Amino acid sequence: MNILVTRHDKIGDFITTLSMLKILKANTDHRVIVLVANINYELAKSIDYIDDVILYTQDSWKLSKEIRQQNIEVSISCFIDNHLGWLLFLSGIKTRIAPATKLAQVYFNKTLKQKRSQVTKTEWQYNIDLLKVLLPDITEQLERPFLVFDQQLTDSPHKTIAFHPGFGGSSEGNLTLDDYLRLAKFIANKQDVQVVFTFGPDDGDSKAYIETHIDFPAELIDSKMPLVDFCKLIATFDVFVSTSTGPMHLAGALNIKTLSFFGDSLFASSKRWATISDPEKQANFEVPLNYAEEFYRCVENKLQELCAEI
Repeated sequence: MNILVTRHDKIGDFITTLSMLKILKANTDHRVIVLVANINYELAKSIDYIDDVILYTQDSWKLSKEIRQQNIEVSISCFIDNHLGWLLFLSGIKTRIAPATKLAQVYFNKTLKQKRSQVTKTEWQYNIDLLKVLLPDITEQLERPFLVFDQQLTDSPHKTIAFHPGFGGSSEGNLTLDDYLRLAKFIANKQDVQVVFTFGPDDGDSKAYIETHIDFPAELIDSKMPLVDFCKLIATFDVFVSTSTGPMHLAGALNIKTLSFFGDSLFASSKRWATISDPEKQANFEVPLNYAEEFYRCVENKLQELCAEI
């Protein structure tokens, strides 16, 4: 059977589908195809448990023709909108599975009421539930990591602690840039620790601020590079410190230690957006608005603990 899994939005959202994709491929003989946005296209092509990748565009007729050529019997959509629903209907896919949400659900003939806003589980667990609509008895056993690159095998004498201070427009909770500097300086003073700052395409202001105010040894990396190359870079880090955004999810998929900041609301919390890494490798903080010194000290202590475990 040819199965299409769709998640046509941001980096982190696509990463939350990797658990269900790997489970599907590991436990069946089905051919697994994904429909993704341009930003995730090359990364998806690099993943060995994905058989083929289709680039999502707004050209419904051309895209539906490409989908039809794949002879897809079933689609599983982890996020839906009207254009996607019409596209899959137009493509002649017999079984179209999706969450029972939004008006777009009318284009799907198998839907599951998930009420994700109630946050009873993480986003990646909700995605596995959609897979179980098709395969109710499939095993949910997870084999981590979900991304593997040779660069994980390093023999550096240093512990590399990376900080990604930008929001990327997708988080509600974060440390201030001054506290990122403070935290990084604290850990940079430890023996055998190398500090790295990374910045995404939308983090120009954050990078300029860090460059202007930094007063300790650290490498600053402008990550305007292909996403696969950025993953290879993250794979060399021992701890990745960031807000809840795409790079955090990449680090989780690589199963490295993360110290992550989330919004102080149920919808934006780690209860929904935690990474797909081993739980013991996650240190998750919900960041209060105008947080106090006591909160910062908790973060600092946790980072010290993580470094001591390496």
